[in-house]
Amino acid sequence: MTQTSVIATHTRAGVRTLTLNRPDRLNAANDELLLALTDELRAADTDSAVRVVVITGAGRGFCAGQDLGDVSGRGMTFTEHLNATYNPLIRTIRALGKPVITAVNGVAAGAGASLALSGDIRLWAQSASLIEVFSNIALVPDSGSTWFLPRLVGYHRAFEMMALADRVRADDALRLGLCEQVFPDDTFAQDVQAYAERLAARPANALNLTKQALNAAMTGTLDQALDEEARLQQLAGDHWEHEEGVSAFKEKRPAQFVRDVNSPDQ
Repeated sequence: MTQTSVIATHTRAGVRTLTLNRPDRLNAANDELLLALTDELRAADTDSAVRVVVITGAGRGFCAGQDLGDVSGRGMTFTEHLNATYNPLIRTIRALGKPVITAVNGVAAGAGASLALSGDIRLWAQSASLIEVFSNIALVPDSGSTWFLPRLVGYHRAFEMMALADRVRADDALRLGLCEQVFPDDTFAQDVQAYAERLAARPANALNLTKQALNAAMTGTLDQALDEEARLQQLAGDHWEHEEGVSAFKEKRPAQFVRDVNSPDQ
């Protein structure tokens, strides 16, 4: 494991785990953490040994949102701060050419809730919770919450969650579609690693193209989605993964989508 003051990094079996490392503040975000996390994500995107990225938190919290003490009295506008920190982070996650799992181990509040929702897969510990807390300090949800949340739960439920700032716990989060799996607290790290390794064994190029297709379809028309599918399908079909998948099907064997990282085809 390598560690900066705010991000701990660990790689195993193609899974790069990035741990927010301010446990004494429930991993509340300051500029150092946000910029370091963005840098680590970009580094993972260009590392051929990394097939899946996991974002999680140290200690009891996932991310308690913005560390208000870090921005107090700096003279920076809200818009300037978001454009310099949170917005590049969320854009990096959504554009990353690899699956991103947000492993929510504890409270995710404010911008931490936005971060929790931004992953391609969201895995929660049983004790985890999410709070759209912005209205408690008379602010607007940011860092992508107004985009992610209504697409998951609908406009009216999203507005209620944002207006009342009620805590959503793991069982309700699973029912509402805010996460894909809930795991016991005492095995959470192991369960997340096992899930991520399963994902890492899937065809990396195809998953990258699938993520591109879904991102485009979220804001496009049906005709645009059909055109994009056709374009990306050609790229998938021309890749060695497709040949391997077809060969494995014909030979009645498991497909091997992971090759040596030094292979020119990888």
